[in-house]
Amino acid sequence: MLPFRYFAPTFMALLTLSAPAIANDRYSARPPVIVSPDLTAPWLLQLGAQPRPSQVEPQQVYPPAPRAIGRPVGVRVQGAPQQEAPLPGEPQWVHQAAITPVRQPVKPLDPKFLPQVVRYETREKPGTLVIDTENRFLYLVMANGMARRYGVGVGKPGFEWAGEHHVTRKAEWPEWIPPKEMITREAAQGHYLPARMEGGPGNPLGARALYLGSTLYRIHGTNAPWTIGYGVSSGCIRMRNQDVIDLYNRVPVGTKVVVM
Repeated sequence: MLPFRYFAPTFMALLTLSAPAIANDRYSARPPVIVSPDLTAPWLLQLGAQPRPSQVEPQQVYPPAPRAIGRPVGVRVQGAPQQEAPLPGEPQWVHQAAITPVRQPVKPLDPKFLPQVVRYETREKPGTLVIDTENRFLYLVMANGMARRYGVGVGKPGFEWAGEHHVTRKAEWPEWIPPKEMITREAAQGHYLPARMEGGPGNPLGARALYLGSTLYRIHGTNAPWTIGYGVSSGCIRMRNQDVIDLYNRVPVGTKVVVM
């Protein structure tokens, strides 16, 4: 037998040629390469572990700022009263936008129209309401020749009236349903009224209403306190919201009302 040294070169050549084939067979089905969001520990994925949450917080995406929309001249958005501060304990109201004319600058309310207790001689019993439309005062008759006096707005020329009624109903933040005659009359002058308006600070009836008899007349608040002391209504007696709330709490249903 020939010594091993004669076969060594041939054996080494065969081993060298077969090494790549063996390596290729070993890695013929390579595991998938998974890239982790956390590049500091990619080997964890190869072991089947879950990657650590990324330390980088996702970037917040904000919507574009809304484009400013201009309001027409002479128009305001209906909402909380602009002329009076919110009343203590009263609900805060949110309303849909409505177009109403901006009032013209007017003089401050004359102090004589602020609530006050005065001397008042009358044959009416205490608890009666007497409305002096000429002087723009409402009196709540008290005992001993005294009365609590409030300033009011009254009917404009052609809408004055007088008579006796009783308070038949009371309402807080009443809704407003303009009579058809009023809607037609105002439309002829270019003023378009809604068929119905929910109660709230923007409502012309204001914070409270006292209904008189079976008529359409009321003693009510207003969203236009600068009109107190003037003849501007369609016959109703209007008061500042804080004043009508005070009166509302003092006057029960059934109270006699004298308009003169």
